[in-house]
Amino acid sequence: MSFTGVQSLDRSIDKTNVWLADIADGFGTTDRRLAYRVMRAWLHTLRDRLTVEVAAHFAAQLPELVRGVFYDGWSPGRVPVKYDRDEYLARFARDARVHRNDVGRAAALVTATARRRMSNGVVDEAIGLLPAHIRELLEPATAEPAAGGRR
Repeated sequence: MSFTGVQSLDRSIDKTNVWLADIADGFGTTDRRLAYRVMRAWLHTLRDRLTVEVAAHFAAQLPELVRGVFYDGWSPGRVPVKYDRDEYLARFARDARVHRNDVGRAAALVTATARRRMSNGVVDEAIGLLPAHIRELLEPATAEPAAGGRR
């Protein structure tokens, strides 16, 4: 189906819908607004911990529409922002409008979606720059290994 009449934008909308469906399915809901808030919070909390170079490399693999969400409000002159586990939890919960106790599950769902939809190498590079206490939120040690990256 063509939403815009511009093939690349329509493809991006389709890919973004796949991301949102993956995230919503992980929550056992069809609420795309929840999925969007969680994805946005994940993207922004990750982005702000990355160097400009790694953030740009990561964003290049995102669907065009999701890439716009990733860059929305970004201040590249102020990164990477250092924050601890509590600050991460508070920011993610506030931005996603989820309970702080749900942040780990929400973050892990988006990480799993990113691994399914992007190359594992670019996800590894970005997540590898995070401190262990934040990496553990994004990919708990008890999680099953993600399937190979695909778009």
